[in-house]
Amino acid sequence: MARILACPIAYNEHVKLKRAIERFLASSARSLTDYLVVDDGSNDGTTEMIRSFENQGVATIRHDQRRGVGAAIRTAIEYARDQGYEILVIMAGNDKDEPNEIPLLVKPILEEGYEFVQGSRYIGGKRIGGDMPFYRRIATRLHPWLMSFFLKRRVTDSTNGFRAFRLSVCRDARINLTQSWLDAYELEPYLLFQTIRCGYRFCEVPVTKIYPSRKLGYTKMKPITGWWSILRPVVFLGLGIRK
Repeated sequence: MARILACPIAYNEHVKLKRAIERFLASSARSLTDYLVVDDGSNDGTTEMIRSFENQGVATIRHDQRRGVGAAIRTAIEYARDQGYEILVIMAGNDKDEPNEIPLLVKPILEEGYEFVQGSRYIGGKRIGGDMPFYRRIATRLHPWLMSFFLKRRVTDSTNGFRAFRLSVCRDARINLTQSWLDAYELEPYLLFQTIRCGYRFCEVPVTKIYPSRKLGYTKMKPITGWWSILRPVVFLGLGIRK
């Protein structure tokens, strides 16, 4: 059995992350994968909350200051590779993803030879819980359309952070994750785009996306600058501006 690590990325997600950890510990995925939280410099008590779960097998790495979600994912990749893991599952730290669906993501890798599996809320029927903001409904449709256009390959949910991949993909010299412009939201769409363009076996599987109560906050992504951050890797790679 391949060694698998699941990793939520979190910044100041005390209440939602606590629920995400508790749901993972009660899930069927607990026997399949280890669990690491990358804390991107939280200062709201998130750090101490994570550490309270250490005796239940929850590992954590904390950045001294906020570096961005891309930098946090890079930290997770480096840790996973150093510790001998073969598959990394990235998931949201704000309790939007269903940990019982982790086996759905890793199954095509383990049994069918796929190297990158993207979770999609847009296949397999309606899989969106809670109140998804209207602007996000538009943006999460536009982004995969543009990526599909440039790649000449259908992608339905390129902004969904719930995904699994073989860490060997990250050793490909054509996929340069160390670039400083990938520190924020750019790294995830960059990795997805380059993985498909480089010819690795890719598929999507149906997953659920659950939006939290409005009073807890939807996201820390700013509507304009945040969405440009997640869109520009597609534009830059598609037009050949970046590699």
